Amino acid sequence: MSEDRPEGVYVGNAGRDAVLDRGWLLGHFKDPEDPRHSTDVEIKWGLHPRGDERADWVRGEERTALQVLISGRFRVELPGRSVVLAEPGDYVVWGRGVDHSWFAEEESVVLTVRWPSVPGYGVEG
Repeated sequence: MSEDRPEGVYVGNAGRDAVLDRGWLLGHFKDPEDPRHSTDVEIKWGLHPRGDERADWVRGEERTALQVLISGRFRVELPGRSVVLAEPGDYVVWGRGVDHSWFAEEESVVLTVRWPSVPGYGVEG
């Protein structure tokens, strides 16, 4: 590797790197030689225009998730409950087995952390 990018180190920008894998910066879907490869955790920098919504509910979830609002207004749909993330720093956590969906009420940036990083939930091209 070059001197400006030593082995085992990756320096990037979440906003620019997010466009490469639908926002996912770290997880099992990265090349095993990439320091961003992980089977323990996934991290996403989600850029959502107003009105953006998940096409289908996630059902039978095998991971735990944390979503933190960076900017905007973002609604997370959970069974029997809607959670609105309205102020920077608002967050929601749900565990394994909790179905969910989401909707961007305003243009939003959301940081998502999921664990573990489970194959079969890979990033689509």
